[in-house]
Amino acid sequence: MYAFFEEDGSYKAGRVLSSTDAALQIELPSGKRSKVKKTAVVFEFAKPEPQALMDQAAQEAEGIDLDFLYELLPQEEFGALDFAPEYFGGNPTSAQQAALVLRLHGAPHYFHRKGKARYKPAPPEILKAAKLAVEKKAAQEARRLEMVEEIKAGQMPPEVAAAMPGILFRPDKNGIAYKALSEGAAALGVHPARLAVERGALKSAFDLHMQRFLTAAFPKGPGHAPLPEPKLPSLPVAAVQSFSIDDITTTEIDDAFSVQFNADGTARVGIHIAAPGVAIAPGDAIDSVGRARMSTVYMPGDKITMLPDATVQAFTLEEGRTMPAVSLYFTAGPDGAATDFETRIEAVPVAANLRHNLLDELVTAESLDARSGSYPFAQELALLWRVAQWMSGERDRVRGKPEHNNRADFSFYVDWAADAPTDASKATVRIETRRRGAPLDKIVSELMILANSTWARQLHEARLPGIFRGQVAGRVRMSTHAGPHEAMGVLHYGWFTSPLRRYSDLVNQRQLLALVEHGAVAALKAPFKPKDADLFAVISAFDAAYTSYAEFQSQMERFWCLRWAQQHIAAGDSRVVDAVVVKDDLVRLARAPLYLRVAGVPVGEGFGRGRPVRIELLSWDEIDLAVEARYVGEGGSAQAEDVDEAEEDAPHAVDAVALPEVDADANAAPAPAASGAGAA
Repeated sequence: MYAFFEEDGSYKAGRVLSSTDAALQIELPSGKRSKVKKTAVVFEFAKPEPQALMDQAAQEAEGIDLDFLYELLPQEEFGALDFAPEYFGGNPTSAQQAALVLRLHGAPHYFHRKGKARYKPAPPEILKAAKLAVEKKAAQEARRLEMVEEIKAGQMPPEVAAAMPGILFRPDKNGIAYKALSEGAAALGVHPARLAVERGALKSAFDLHMQRFLTAAFPKGPGHAPLPEPKLPSLPVAAVQSFSIDDITTTEIDDAFSVQFNADGTARVGIHIAAPGVAIAPGDAIDSVGRARMSTVYMPGDKITMLPDATVQAFTLEEGRTMPAVSLYFTAGPDGAATDFETRIEAVPVAANLRHNLLDELVTAESLDARSGSYPFAQELALLWRVAQWMSGERDRVRGKPEHNNRADFSFYVDWAADAPTDASKATVRIETRRRGAPLDKIVSELMILANSTWARQLHEARLPGIFRGQVAGRVRMSTHAGPHEAMGVLHYGWFTSPLRRYSDLVNQRQLLALVEHGAVAALKAPFKPKDADLFAVISAFDAAYTSYAEFQSQMERFWCLRWAQQHIAAGDSRVVDAVVVKDDLVRLARAPLYLRVAGVPVGEGFGRGRPVRIELLSWDEIDLAVEARYVGEGGSAQAEDVDEAEEDAPHAVDAVALPEVDADANAAPAPAASGAGAA
């Protein structure tokens, strides 16, 4: 004896091995045995065998016209077995009875299930809507198949192009555009992101990298919503004329300097830092934006500011204005030694914004030492140069060794086409090289370290928490307590000098303002108290965001390095270029911060870090940022450099960038793995 029964939402047939009042032991054609309640059995039969019954029933069910069946049945609940004689006539066979059950069960939009082999026709309006949905789905499936063929034929379906870039980074995996792109790319053995660039759905590889980052970091877009203008307090005006020193592209000018010479040969030096903390309160609308972003994002040719432009303009130390500032004053001796520190909150007149690009060739170590410069603020810069040299010497003494100062620094300038200001494929890039330790660079960096270490020490001595950076045994970490930074050669260190660009600096500035304003009771007045859980949350969020932004900046620099190489080779330059060894087979181009591993570079004594070599660029890919090169020989026009260990861990220095992951079930081509070179 055999039974036709329902199990797990489907109908099956099998041999009855045993029976009780409540259940049957049934063996399926596959050999699997199941205990089936008698209430689940639709009918029992003697022939044909179960597998034959199911095959005949499936074939018979295909011939049953659902529309005819729907018209034939009354609009009320019915049993399939009760209706089978009327539909088939006479005494229907077991296979026919099973066929009717299977057909009804397989058409839920026509017939709603009400129990074991019992159904009720769907209301006409429900059936109409369901049939339209089925037709739409069939049309979509047909279009999906057409789209796959279009992709395989070298086209890009408009539906896929219209879904960019979200289809790559936050796709609707049930949408036909995503399915077609994934299937078509898999058939071609090409990653979907590569197809998007090569077929013009994205303007260039630049758009691929940008959109991936924006989707992850700024899902609502990088722009700022309108915010109320901050109300600036009335502050005492400093009796100084300050000046800033920045790159020509800098708009967030948050540091400036002043020098007042004394008759005894000393000078009173001021380091003035923009003070948004005097007007932006914790938790207000502007602060919330800064806390959400945590930092300005930099990339060649562009940036995404932490604060809205209007807010930046309200505090930036622009020449001709008198701006709120936190000032660190000290007395500089004839040898540049700094003593007698004092912190003030005041309004500082800004006399000039000096620019590296216009002064670097004029402001030399020789002119500063001789105090013979014929450039703006020549005497003031000569004094600051002595302070910078003193500070550098102090740090070398604490560190126990001199700092590497011969490493190359690079500045990127992207010239966008006038008729295509956002199209990277039409832009050109300039990369300018400056040696680290150039006088203006050294003045700014040493004075910023002096301010950051001094203010970190002041918070530490007042037992005020902040966001501090320390380094012990080569490990950099952020903490609420100040500690030594061995690489810097200072006993306390934190970030205070970029409050328009980094939220950590704004937090520290507020703590410092509380100390200046309230002195001994600052711990009671400061925004963050010791062991404040919210401060730990800020540190965690800042560290994550800052690391992500640094990796993105490095990735975009690598992209523009490849574009720079392409421009020069297209202009007739050789593919053989100068480079310097960073470590082992890791090298960096001499004229651009492009890092790559080159097989064949000699390794061993006498051929180490900073050694000039010649390499040939064989190929590169702007989509995954991979580069292939070969070693040509030693020397070239490059000079040996003091390459420091930090370059070994430059983010994305060598590895290809992983393309967006795709749905594994879509059988798309696998994305190349990126091992990651570590975070800055």
